[in-house]
Amino acid sequence: MGDLELGFGGALARIRFNAPARRNAINRATWRALRDACLAIAARPEALVVVVEGAGGHFSAGADIAEFDAVYRDAEATRDYVEAMRSALSALASLDRPTIAAIEGAAVGGGLAVALACDLRFAAADAHLATPPAKLGLLYGAVETGRLVALIGPARAKDLLFSGRRVAPAEALAIGLVDRVVPAAELNGAVETYAAELAVLSQRSICGAKRMVDALAAGAAVDSAALAAEVEDAALGEDFREGRAALAAKRSPRFMFRGTKTER
Repeated sequence: MGDLELGFGGALARIRFNAPARRNAINRATWRALRDACLAIAARPEALVVVVEGAGGHFSAGADIAEFDAVYRDAEATRDYVEAMRSALSALASLDRPTIAAIEGAAVGGGLAVALACDLRFAAADAHLATPPAKLGLLYGAVETGRLVALIGPARAKDLLFSGRRVAPAEALAIGLVDRVVPAAELNGAVETYAAELAVLSQRSICGAKRMVDALAAGAAVDSAALAAEVEDAALGEDFREGRAALAAKRSPRFMFRGTKTER
């Protein structure tokens, strides 16, 4: 996939930006490869958790400015480029299983937009995050801006978008821009440990919770029939039967997920 790699191992799928010479700046081809990678993951039910990361010490320095003259040369080219970016971020955000951004080094502009499209963000203690469109005369897309607002609130989102300033991990954690901060040397281990913990739990519960949280965040009514059906389906499902049996027998549960078993 060129500047983007996709790998599978056990219950983990790993998307890695791999252009370290340019700090994993994302060009149009890589946006399209990211969309294709997400579609490939969606077809692999055994991949229970998705990790997005960058090679060479950086998550991503954002969109590749080297191709700006080409991708923004006119309205048609601009629309094509924006659609490539939008469809990639949408494919990542709509994956039906947990996604974790493992952030080291720079997560800037389009790179931060990728992290925002993930469910969770784990940052190394020496990482930095920024939304610098104001330094270029551009605008973050409405969907990406909405994700930023949902995480940190309107005033803080305005601060970051107005100033384009760098946000250190401690502040990012305090305002909700990232979910965990760990020493740089421990980032991969922390992400993999967390992913392994999720993989042995009920995927029916986890994926249902993701759908419910996303629906509520998008404005669904708490008393909607669709959300009530999610709760009822879980209560009547095989995973809950297994969970009750395991609790009664004082053993670890062996949950089913799309025809595969995960065991502690």
